[in-house]
Amino acid sequence: MRRPDFDNPELPLSDLFHHWPACAAEFMRRQMICPGCPIAPFHTLIDACEEYGLEEMGFREQLRGLVQAK
Repeated sequence: MRRPDFDNPELPLSDLFHHWPACAAEFMRRQMICPGCPIAPFHTLIDACEEYGLEEMGFREQLRGLVQAK
């Protein structure tokens, strides 16, 4: 199975955490409980940023740095 597109705005958080586990650690560092949430298969990064009041593009760029470092 090939990796999904990190930049897909409809990428479920559960897929993000499965393919790029370092991203889950960053969510937890920010006290975002998304990695353990039963809604993660249905929410996107956009949804999480709205829920936690984060600027989506800035957070996405930070996560991209983690993804590219691997």
